[in-house]
Amino acid sequence: MAVPGKKASKQFSSSTRSMASDEDLQIYCQPCDEEGTRLPAHGYCTVCKEHLCKTCFKAHKINRLSKQHTLLDATSTPKVLQQPSTSIHTGLSDDLTLFCRKHPKEMIKFYCNDHTELLCSVCVTLEHQATSCNVNYIPDISGVILDSKEYQVILNAVNTTSDKFQQILKNVKDMTHKSNSSLKDALVDIKKFRQEINQRLDEFERQAADAAKVIEQENNKHRKAVETTCEDITKSLKISSDKIKQLNTTKQADRLFIDLKLAEKTIKDMEGKLLTLSSFDIKEHNFQSNDVILNLFKTEKSLGTLTQKTCNTECQPVQIKSRQSSHEGEICVKTSKDKKKCWITGMTLMTPDLLIISDYSNNAVKMVDTSSQSVYDQLQLDNQPWNITRLTSLELAVTLPDIQTIQFISISSNQLKKRHTVKVDGKCHGISCYQGKLVVSFVYPAKLQILDMNGTILTTIDEKNIFKYPWYITCNRSSIYVSDWNMKTVTMLNWQGDMVGSYSGMGYPLGVSLSDDGTVFVCDEGRNVIEEISGDCSTGKVVLQNLKTPQAVCWCGKTKKLYYSCDAWGEKYGNYLHIHNLS
Repeated sequence: MAVPGKKASKQFSSSTRSMASDEDLQIYCQPCDEEGTRLPAHGYCTVCKEHLCKTCFKAHKINRLSKQHTLLDATSTPKVLQQPSTSIHTGLSDDLTLFCRKHPKEMIKFYCNDHTELLCSVCVTLEHQATSCNVNYIPDISGVILDSKEYQVILNAVNTTSDKFQQILKNVKDMTHKSNSSLKDALVDIKKFRQEINQRLDEFERQAADAAKVIEQENNKHRKAVETTCEDITKSLKISSDKIKQLNTTKQADRLFIDLKLAEKTIKDMEGKLLTLSSFDIKEHNFQSNDVILNLFKTEKSLGTLTQKTCNTECQPVQIKSRQSSHEGEICVKTSKDKKKCWITGMTLMTPDLLIISDYSNNAVKMVDTSSQSVYDQLQLDNQPWNITRLTSLELAVTLPDIQTIQFISISSNQLKKRHTVKVDGKCHGISCYQGKLVVSFVYPAKLQILDMNGTILTTIDEKNIFKYPWYITCNRSSIYVSDWNMKTVTMLNWQGDMVGSYSGMGYPLGVSLSDDGTVFVCDEGRNVIEEISGDCSTGKVVLQNLKTPQAVCWCGKTKKLYYSCDAWGEKYGNYLHIHNLS
């Protein structure tokens, strides 16, 4: 397919020049020649200044981008190869040097507005034909992009995304350092614990040794007593035996008679002592281990476990710092397309200069330029939108409670465009996104769900004592904050769905927005104030008062500006976004 700005290949040009002197000059199709196929020319496009074969000639007449071109048949075709004139477009064809991912030999030259895709000629022919897609030749539309709002938005988005990745890198480095330091501390604790075990085992060993020593001392004491007694008796009996022998030798019959009777009596007396001494029992000992300790070391696999501490870089300060408030003005968000007074029920910040709002009354999502304080695009929806959240630098999601749907939206060429939808199982109101997970609150029935981007339910929290009318929701890395209009609370949950904090005593809390300090701004329509609550929901402080039924709120950490809307009957309030500087 021929397109404006296409140049003849060097191969074709040289071959044609070499044949220029030939009387029967053969002209070939230039687009096909660029692709490596040589086919005879059947016609000629005066706009593209290219010779075309029958196939390209036919495609040229029906393609949306070229069907208005002037085509010459074979009889009118010039016999010399014409070089294309310099493009009159801002984006010259020489700039088109990026190859198509699907068709690596083709250059990207077109853009499909319906699918927001960059295309080559093959993509246009096969997948994005003029009958079904709004396709533009890039040099025809690229001129308006210079210094445009889209240029600024995407550049800011690139810089913001880059800053976020740098912050993630810094956070990971900090957490890695803290984790490695904690591991060193844990190893010190392990050695200390091991020393405590060793000390206790040493103590048990000393107790056993002391008990053995006591037994040994008792054994020696008894042995010594027996030894003394036996030696004394043995000595006395020997003396008696020697004397009896002498008396018998000297024939002293009378004395011998007496000593024999005395010895006989002594022997009888000694039998009692023999019985006493022989009854003394000295026992042997062995060691019987403590089975509890033995089994403990057999069954236990470690000295302990390494438990994780949360390396959370998002602080949740208990104390709220003092802020100075000054009124910065209003932005009128009512447009010529609106049939009713605006009711801004949700807002999210894309960049400091770009705010996206949901207008419930007019079934619209609007793009607000905060620097020029104007609405420069409006997307009409199929139903009334409630809350809106930022998914990426160029993607959004908005809740449509009456049809139980989440509508996905993209930003392209300074315009809001509908994407796909996800059906949910209830009237979805609040919505917030963090790292690819959607947190959605439902009023009928009252519950909270965590979903992936495809709408798959990951977690459901529907405890009756926590939620009744959870209109709004916001979240960060560690926590989920839910404002409940009926419970008059802002509830703090972790990502497992456990309630870890609650702030009560409010009137009727509505819109919520996280600050860069980890605090939460809450619209309280019951007291006509905006209150700032600490990240742990322990304390709160009114930062703006005497308002007109504040509805939705959005904080810009870079500019220190707080944007909020009002659900007031008068158009003076409903049609405006109000801006306060909180420094």
